[in-house]
Amino acid sequence: MGDHQTAASVDIQRVKINGEPYFKISNSDAMRPFFMSIVSDSNHWLFIASNGGLTAGRKNSEYALFPYYTDDKITESAEVTGSKALFRVAQNGDSVLWEPFSVRQEGQYRLSRNLYKNVYGNKVRFEEVNHDLGLTFQYEWSSSDRFGFVRRSALINHTEAAVSVHLLDGIQNILPYGVNSELQMRSSNLVDAYKKSELEKDAGLGIYALSAIIVDRAEPSEALKANIAWSCGLESPTYLLTSRQLDTFRKGKPIEEEVDMRAEKGAYFVSKEMELPAKGTQEWLIMADVNKNHADIARIMHEIQTSPSLATEIEEDIRKGTERLISLDAQADGLQMTADELRDARHFSNVLFNIMRGGIFDHHYQIEKADLSLYLAKANRTVFKAAHQMLSELPDTFPLSELRKAAQTTGNTHLLRLCLEYMPLKFSRRHGDPSRPWNKFSINTRSEVDGSKILDYEGNWRDIFQNWEALAHSYPRFVESMVHKFLNATTFDGYNPYRVTKDGFDWETIEPDDAWSYIGYWGDHQIIYLLKLLEFWEKQSPGDLQHYFSEDLFVYANVPYKIKPFEKILEDSKDTIEFDHEADESIRQKRDQMGADGALLTDQSGQIYQVNFIEKMLAALLAKMSNFIPEGGIWMNTQRPEWNDANNALVGNGVSMVTLYYMRRFLQFFDDLFAQSEAQSVNVSAELLDCFDGIAKALDSNEKLLSGTFSDKDRMTVLQGLGQAASRYRAKIYDHGFSGQKHELKLEDLKTFVRLSLRYLDHSVKANERKDGLYHAYNLMAVEEDGGVSIEYLDEMLEGQVAVLSAGSLSSE
Repeated sequence: MGDHQTAASVDIQRVKINGEPYFKISNSDAMRPFFMSIVSDSNHWLFIASNGGLTAGRKNSEYALFPYYTDDKITESAEVTGSKALFRVAQNGDSVLWEPFSVRQEGQYRLSRNLYKNVYGNKVRFEEVNHDLGLTFQYEWSSSDRFGFVRRSALINHTEAAVSVHLLDGIQNILPYGVNSELQMRSSNLVDAYKKSELEKDAGLGIYALSAIIVDRAEPSEALKANIAWSCGLESPTYLLTSRQLDTFRKGKPIEEEVDMRAEKGAYFVSKEMELPAKGTQEWLIMADVNKNHADIARIMHEIQTSPSLATEIEEDIRKGTERLISLDAQADGLQMTADELRDARHFSNVLFNIMRGGIFDHHYQIEKADLSLYLAKANRTVFKAAHQMLSELPDTFPLSELRKAAQTTGNTHLLRLCLEYMPLKFSRRHGDPSRPWNKFSINTRSEVDGSKILDYEGNWRDIFQNWEALAHSYPRFVESMVHKFLNATTFDGYNPYRVTKDGFDWETIEPDDAWSYIGYWGDHQIIYLLKLLEFWEKQSPGDLQHYFSEDLFVYANVPYKIKPFEKILEDSKDTIEFDHEADESIRQKRDQMGADGALLTDQSGQIYQVNFIEKMLAALLAKMSNFIPEGGIWMNTQRPEWNDANNALVGNGVSMVTLYYMRRFLQFFDDLFAQSEAQSVNVSAELLDCFDGIAKALDSNEKLLSGTFSDKDRMTVLQGLGQAASRYRAKIYDHGFSGQKHELKLEDLKTFVRLSLRYLDHSVKANERKDGLYHAYNLMAVEEDGGVSIEYLDEMLEGQVAVLSAGSLSSE
């Protein structure tokens, strides 16, 4: 025996295990622990550190098998949560203890620890080679839709002689059903007091439940579901339901089977004395799952006791899960074969995580009437009733083209709008993990009631549209739906809320007792993500966009925010939005009564306000141009960080050249689009037209300054003209709503505005060019000077940004 080889070199290589490609990190313990996400074709989630600490469950963090903490706590919990194996190995008439992957035996043996993860990302294997004992222990986590989480273990004898081994192996800190993440985080000790772990001896099944659902009320609350664990592969083992006897085993003393344990952290261990033959291997499986009722448990016990081929069935279900995962990735063009296998694997992973956020279409361009009906019922109950005739005439499954045609013939513009933005996406599981606990995830793949398939998607604004940008290349005919969804979730003042879901959109709220609660509009990525979709749509279906120029098929999101008047924004650019609590409550009530459409903006008559494509584009354009500062950029003052900007430099109140570059590309796209249009004019809301005229006037009256440079006062003059026009427009709608009156906007006037705006932006781009390769980022401050107000900047120079930013392709990640 000798020192643990901590100085061993780390190496990564591609290997095959049972014909399946894996990546192997040799001597992984020489690295600082890192965190991994192990994926699934179903609703499993599993986050695991390279030292073995983990959390896992189904659907979301409220259905956890192991405690859901932040990743630092998960990593630190490796000794007490998840896998734990102990072996007493006969040697020279005595027995020695080997505890793989534990810090308890550092330096006692010569060891090698290796980590394997399969290319598809749904399996991870840990391996410890004990060179002194001539033994290797491996365990692997994978998932089965039918059986839950599967931990496969193997003990391998490398010597030429048989070895007597007494093993104790299993999983620790199993949660009972009914413990939500908040309760576990704040009151884990109280939770322990309610824990009840029982063994069904004949099946070797551990049942983990609460003696009662934990509530702070004097009322009965029976726990009717449980989490479970069971095993196969070892003949008649001894079972433990807690970790209490681990020290007893370590000391070489006999352990006693546990059948009914109360007020202890749950665990599931199997113990067995065996003779491991020379060059022999012993394998066994432990399965664990969550959210099981009495009938589920009875069925599983029956299978354990009667099925002679259960281990084979488990392996087959894991294999099918891997095939389904590959199929999902393939549908988004995630499979490629080049001379660079590492690049191919990286592409597979990129596409997989893309569809895990934004979703994948369920069955190409086929629509299921059942899901469409459910979507319409949730969106607008009145429209759903009006759709009865259309739905009755549609078959159970039909193509996307037939849906759009059927909706068009009804003449109901709200029904058409909902059908145009409908997308049968699945597998979208929200961007979230234990490294960012504020960002919750939810994997809705199956109904809790009957187990039926659920088509669903949800995600933070910037995430989901970024993902759809790539998905559009695999499903180009759905890009129209993506654009409609995007535009119908933007506000009249030109911004987007926090989160987009199949059932609408969400916004952040002010919660007085939560220091993390905050509000704001996430606007930097809005222009470029929309533009990428529009560019793709126009390229693959030239002329389609022009059909929507004058059709009132779009709506405004009604978010209970009020952007402050221009003068107030100048006073404090970090406090620019007020949360309207009354409006928030009113919108939520309407949404409960009507459906998701209850969160749409209405006009003064109380009807959902409908506008055309040009008005939606104009609202977004004017919002950015109203914050344009010559030679500075676009003033980002809506309180939320601008993730697209260089190195996250602009924390909600800076001046962005990045967004200006995106705006330039946006304007150029519409300049080209308008040049191809035969339309002479479009009708837009009277209030927005007034805003347009005010912003156009501010630009036009200062056009002469483009021949030189702007002084601070010149900048302030332009900014005041632009900002006050937008401020007046917002105040009208906040106070009175849209009147419903629409006036003619000549397309020639719009073209002139676009080209003049381009001149201003080009002037600012030129002013920000640097020969030394640095990029200007500004933080803005309005100051009083000589009885007036001017603009001052804090100039931050960021390296290596000019080329990337000019291309307009900087990722939000």
